[in-house]
Amino acid sequence: MRDSNNGLFSTGIKVSLLSILLFFVAGFISSAEIKFDVSSSLVKKWFNNFTTEALVYAIGSENPYYTQVLPKESKPPAASSIMLQLMTNLRPGDPRSLIGTELPGFAIYDSEIYIAGKGTTYSTLPIEPTLPLQEILKPNEPNKKNVNIDNPNEDIPPPKLKTKGQVVYIYHSHSYESFRPILQGGKFTSSNPKTNIIAVGDRLKQDLESRGIGVDHDTTNVGEKLNARKWTTNRAYALSRETVQHAVSQDRDLSYLIDIHRDSQPRKMTTISINNQPYARLCFIVGREHPSFEKNLQIAEELNSLVNKKYPHLSRGVIIKNKSQGNGIYNQDLSNNAMLIEMGGIDNDFRELYRTADAFADVFSSFYWQAEKVNGNAD
Repeated sequence: MRDSNNGLFSTGIKVSLLSILLFFVAGFISSAEIKFDVSSSLVKKWFNNFTTEALVYAIGSENPYYTQVLPKESKPPAASSIMLQLMTNLRPGDPRSLIGTELPGFAIYDSEIYIAGKGTTYSTLPIEPTLPLQEILKPNEPNKKNVNIDNPNEDIPPPKLKTKGQVVYIYHSHSYESFRPILQGGKFTSSNPKTNIIAVGDRLKQDLESRGIGVDHDTTNVGEKLNARKWTTNRAYALSRETVQHAVSQDRDLSYLIDIHRDSQPRKMTTISINNQPYARLCFIVGREHPSFEKNLQIAEELNSLVNKKYPHLSRGVIIKNKSQGNGIYNQDLSNNAMLIEMGGIDNDFRELYRTADAFADVFSSFYWQAEKVNGNAD
């Protein structure tokens, strides 16, 4: 017992000395007139690299009470491991932290799988490729033999609005995302709203309105607007942010912001059979780079659970991303009820996508009216 206590005491001293050293280094950097910027986000990133167990041991060096909550088999982190993480951002035991810095594109696998759906692993995470602007400006001819694209909502009941106005805002930061079965020649981008992700958003709009929920659907041709400003596709979220901010400023009733995308993963990862019918699977993406991201995480977690309860395995889960894996915010700081949904992938067709839009509308409407009932706003 004495040896164990001595070991913990020794580690505690090392961690304390390291903390003091960091304090003086931070003080020197902030007071010295040198061109070196240490932002709060960088400090946050440093500490995000540490396990909860390591941080508990650090706190326990000052108050041993906290280490009592750890499992008996846990061990204090080695001082060398702490120094390695601080100096290099490499995490011992996690090869992704090394490979992700060396291989272009591998950083996407550093996303956090908050809730894993069926088949969701770090090798099946949603992919958001950067596309050249000249490619997404092409309309690309539709494959009319595959599915009727002229009347996508003919089988949906007419609107029966119960909300006082429009409360849901559907938009598409990447409106040019399309699907191979929809287009000729296996293309998967299109500027035609009848053949890209906008058509899926329109289906969801009609679905929700038939269930009494007012919806404003933005159908902006993002490619054209980016081109007009001489922006690349890397600025797509900056552009959609302006659109969302304008919409919210014009209509204060808009409280649910839904950015609908499609994944670039192949069919086997984005399709599932429910009652012998193929559905395009969903995935919820939450950006952590803003103070209230946990509010967005909460609604994503709840909807993910409700979707999979009624439509088994339709959702692939909830993924958290920071700036190193994407935009990191995704306009979700504009509302506590903001979400980004990957709906299907490049190999899904409209029949599968519309089934999924119908299913999500079914679940979301129940969720919405229950929330209104709890808040005392429902009739």
